Amino acid sequence: MIKNIIFDFGGVLMDWDPRYFYKNYFQNDEKMEYFLQNIATSQWNEEQDAGRTLEDGTQILIDQFPDWEKQIRAFYDNWSVMLKGEIEENVEILRKLSTTQYELFGLTNWSSETFPYALEHYSFFEIFNNKIVVSGIEKIKKPDPKIWHILLQRYNLVAKESVFIDDNPKNIEVAGQLGFKTIKINPDSDLKAELSTFGINI
Repeated sequence: MIKNIIFDFGGVLMDWDPRYFYKNYFQNDEKMEYFLQNIATSQWNEEQDAGRTLEDGTQILIDQFPDWEKQIRAFYDNWSVMLKGEIEENVEILRKLSTTQYELFGLTNWSSETFPYALEHYSFFEIFNNKIVVSGIEKIKKPDPKIWHILLQRYNLVAKESVFIDDNPKNIEVAGQLGFKTIKINPDSDLKAELSTFGINI
């Protein structure tokens, strides 16, 4: 019996992409893609999600690529522009779930320094009643199984009684290995239909 529904945020409830800022900044898609694929990579950003400070992450990259200092510093100076907004259809489902018997939780890879901005500007986070595990605070990120164990232990959950929703296939794989029911989200997913396969009807 499913009792808990656990949401990742980026790509599930929030639309975040550095291209929302850098497209106008570079005004050259080829140069933008070079920068994001080879310099300010997702792997680099994920280290901040794992607890490294924005200042340290920025300086490390500048030391590696001094010719790109201006563009690198622009990343976190303009981070809020990269957060385009909520994914409305999925947030609407979250709101409907908040009126049901299911317990709702968040498990997110997110920097502890940037996450407060999202909390302040998007009211739907209040639905979770602070039942959110943030990688930057814990200093460990998905797909390390330890972060799921933190969630389970902190809130006294049972994996097999929980549905985990994420857009990252590796995270889905690890969650499944830990005993969670899983839903892999993509931009075309019908979350309502996916939830109904587990008997969760809203």
